[in-house]
Amino acid sequence: MKPHASRGTNDATSIFQKNATRKAPGIAANHGDLNTLEIFIKQSILRLMFDWRSLPRPIVALAPMADMTDLPFCIVCKDEGTPLMFREMVSSEAVVRLNPKTMKMASFDERERPLVQQLFGANADVMAEAARIIYEKFKPDALDINMGCPVYNIVSNFNGAALMKDPARATEIIQKMKAAVPCPVSVKTRLGWNKDTDCLDFVKVLSDAGADLITIHGRTKEQGYSGKANWERVGEARRQVPHLPFLVNGDITTPELAKEAMEISGADGVLIGRGGLGNPWVFKRIETYLKTGVMLEAPSNQEILDTMRKHARLQVEHFGERGLVKLRKHLPWYVKHIPEFKYMKEKLVRISTLDDLEAALG
Repeated sequence: MKPHASRGTNDATSIFQKNATRKAPGIAANHGDLNTLEIFIKQSILRLMFDWRSLPRPIVALAPMADMTDLPFCIVCKDEGTPLMFREMVSSEAVVRLNPKTMKMASFDERERPLVQQLFGANADVMAEAARIIYEKFKPDALDINMGCPVYNIVSNFNGAALMKDPARATEIIQKMKAAVPCPVSVKTRLGWNKDTDCLDFVKVLSDAGADLITIHGRTKEQGYSGKANWERVGEARRQVPHLPFLVNGDITTPELAKEAMEISGADGVLIGRGGLGNPWVFKRIETYLKTGVMLEAPSNQEILDTMRKHARLQVEHFGERGLVKLRKHLPWYVKHIPEFKYMKEKLVRISTLDDLEAALG
């Protein structure tokens, strides 16, 4: 493992000297020059020191979700206290071609740090080159390999969950990516293809290949997102590699469930996906509950409406007004469990402008 902390003092000094005279990319201008510099120095230190083994426990993070964990949503989550972000997966093949859309997906705001960028692909050389490009251009704190996506378009090309059936290929991808970048390289996978015991051997393969952290979603590929996440089986897998940092994922939607998932699995933390959609407050609530036993109050209805407006404004800033069409996937999640907001759903999935959103919110 080659964590950033292994770099020498001279390297850190040169980074600060090189960047101290310019503003950090993505930082909002209204922070002021001094505050911007302080933020940038703090985040530079995080980059140099990021190491899964020394990260404070419990780890609480936003999971990578295609078309969902983009820059605007990650900023919303960060502003509500989310400790760590995994960005949506990007195609290694598209990265090496420097596809403009893909490179925009991989760009991020410095406020999002610490941040992990996820890649998917089946060719070890392409994955290594994509990792090198992403790291050199954007400097994420860590990289993650998708070995768990169950979607047909992904697995049909030997990507995602299909790599569970090809341990040699999975090993080669990990080893070549780690040789290409100085940051940690982790893997997100599942219990198995069709048997939930496949993971018991597969986690050993990932560990032997040099993965710095493993996340397991508590379902098989064939289950997709149906049924119930099996945290007990995740715990069995965790015990096969007790020396390795480990996250549990699946069906974690409340602080109480996060605590239960960690107790059953023995994981070092939780990776929260759908439980965070429309609920960016859940990460801070979970972290606080796990550390102190204190249950923070849920957001008020007004806070929810204000956050929807903020999310929409960020969407327009990053994608232009056309980005509000993409936001239609997010908005119903904010009101899903609020009976008095049920009337909004039909309008929220049709918005195209900020005025449409205001009309929908009534």
